[in-house]
Parts: sequence; C-alpha cells; structure tokens
Amino acid sequence: MLRFFPVVLAVLGSLIASAAAEDVPRSECLAMANAPPRVTPVGFRQADANTSEVAITYAGHSTYYIDTPGGVRIVTDYNGAYTIGRLPDVVTMNRAHSTHYTLFPDPRIPHVLHGWNDDGGPAKINQLIGDVLIRNVTTDIRRYFGDDPNAEMIKDGNSIFIFEVAGLCIGHLGHLHVKLDDTQFAAIGRLDIAMVPIDGTYTMSLDGISDITRRLRASVVLPMHRFMTPLDEFMRRIGEQFAIDVRTERTLRISRETLPGTPTVIILDGV
Repeated sequence: MLRFFPVVLAVLGSLIASAAAEDVPRSECLAMANAPPRVTPVGFRQADANTSEVAITYAGHSTYYIDTPGGVRIVTDYNGAYTIGRLPDVVTMNRAHSTHYTLFPDPRIPHVLHGWNDDGGPAKINQLIGDVLIRNVTTDIRRYFGDDPNAEMIKDGNSIFIFEVAGLCIGHLGHLHVKLDDTQFAAIGRLDIAMVPIDGTYTMSLDGISDITRRLRASVVLPMHRFMTPLDEFMRRIGEQFAIDVRTERTLRISRETLPGTPTVIILDGV
C-alpha cells in the first residue's frame, strides 16, 4: 500500500498545479495577437448586434476614465486632480512626475495599482476586477527630465497598462520614455485602442512615439499629454494610413463592433 503513496501525492500535486494555473487570468489580447489576422471590423453598428459599450472619457493631462459594461470605473495615471462623477473602483499610476500619481489616494478606492515596485524589480499586475482584466508591461524611465540620453535610467520604473474588457484591448502607454523592443511589443499583444502621449519632449520625441504608434496599429489612437503639440505634425509623422476624427465631446462610447475600419486618431474635447 505504501508504494502507491508517492503516486497519489504526484497526482494530487498535478491537480493542485492545474487548478492554480486556471486561477491565473488569461489574456485574450495576447491570444488574439498570436492568432491569424482578424477580419477588420466595420465602422458602424450592425442592427442585430447585441454588444456592450465601453465609455472612455478624457479628463485631462494623461488621465482617461474607462467605464466598463459591468460597472467598473478605471482612472489612468491617477493623481487625484481630475475628478468626474463617482469615485473610481480602480486607479493606475506611473511615477515619472507627480502629475501621474499620488501616494495619498482616496482610501475608499478599492484597487490602487502602481506601475512600479517599491521593493525593486518590475511591477507584476495581472488582475481580474469585475469584467475587466488589467495587466502591465514595464518600461524604463529617466531619473530626471533633461537627462543625457546615455544617463542611467530607472529600470522597470513605469508601466504600460492594458485593459481587456468587452472584447476590446485597450492600452495606456503612460509616461513613456523609451522605444519599445520586440519583447515588449509581444507582451503588449494586440491593441484595439491605444492612449498615446504626444508632447514630444517630456516623454519621448514625436518621431519615437510615431514609430510606436505605427507598429501598434491600433484601430483607435487616443492622444494625451499633448500640451502645445500641433496635431497636424503628429498626424504627418504617423502617416497617411491613419484617419483623423475630431470630436466635440469628451466621451467616446465604443464596442468591438463599432471599431473603425481604418486606423483612426480620435481627438476628444479637451485634448
């Protein structure tokens, strides 16, 4: 009887490991990025489609509010200054400048996600909250604005946050200082909507961010962190394959079915 005991333990261990693996949220955006090319969605709602919309509202600077069909409210690069309506359920932060984070968020916010790790090493976020999966891809950042390009950087000091909800893959590039390598592009996966800093100085050059935008080739590009950057200059650099859509409202309501057929830069009011 005793000789079967190690076998029983091995089987139990395998079952426990399998159960633990199933508890790890699975990224559909990574799965779709590795799948054959998808059919390009049309730019209108089909009459018989039963879809759920995500509402994305520009609040200011690099802060967008994302309201999911399941009622989860997310705020990107949260610093407490840009408030719209009810308290968010989730806030994400980057620490490049104090305008992108706060160490004293409202204690009633249930989920505060830092794009850095106070204990060193990369932040690792892969969390299912309500109907949205939130994960991150870390990037290096400069220690100070105006640092020499060859100066030592803070490794994994910031994060790109990816929000997967209602069949959409939404990426917030944060206060990006560096070009992305193949490994980072692979870790990001497919993006349907990309929130892109276009200041051209405090983050990275317009040439650099334009290269990244072209390679991501999201269906929708939402500029942020603009300051005085001429929109036509950004559009000229990313190329003619992107259309431009200037809105008079701050909120974009969008679903998988209503993604534009041509990659489009959507300028919400206030940007």
